[in-house]
Amino acid sequence: MAKAKTGGATASGPGQIRLIGGQWRGRKLPVLNSEGLRPTSDRVKETLFNWLMFDIRGCRCLDLFAGSGSLGFEALSRGAAEVVLVEQDAKVAQQLRRNLASLPGARGEVVNADALDYLQTPATPFDLVFLDPPFHRELLPAACRWLEQAGWLSDAAKIYIEREQGPASPPLPANWRLLKDKQAGQVCYQLYQREHVE
Repeated sequence: MAKAKTGGATASGPGQIRLIGGQWRGRKLPVLNSEGLRPTSDRVKETLFNWLMFDIRGCRCLDLFAGSGSLGFEALSRGAAEVVLVEQDAKVAQQLRRNLASLPGARGEVVNADALDYLQTPATPFDLVFLDPPFHRELLPAACRWLEQAGWLSDAAKIYIEREQGPASPPLPANWRLLKDKQAGQVCYQLYQREHVE
């Protein structure tokens, strides 16, 4: 779930996201009314988690541009061992912590940081990474480069990318193999698998 980083979050007019499967299926979580917040639609989310049906349980997930946390919380509901949600906006991150605390036994952590700065800290490998950055900011190439080069991905990690439709795909590491590719309106979403490089 991406959000624009311009403008702050406000407490007025909160929306909500809905968990669509797993342990907390049907649970609704509040989302701050923050400029540029763009939750992944239920339709796209359902398709994504059908793709990941056999990969979620027991995996370590990174929700790098967390925003509402829709993807990270869905992964927790479906049995992910741990989810780290990275969000730059302090008020949005605070709401993510409240939502995480409302899910009994959920193993997660919310990091209030710029995503690209976070990727320059000491890495621990993740099995699944959600990349849904703010549109029109050209953040994907750098994020993908850091993920691949700095040790953030397990040998066969899967990487989900959600981006605005454009004339060409962003440059990605050569060892990321495209598994799934769909479009919904002006949004493209894809699932890649990392192939281990010796």
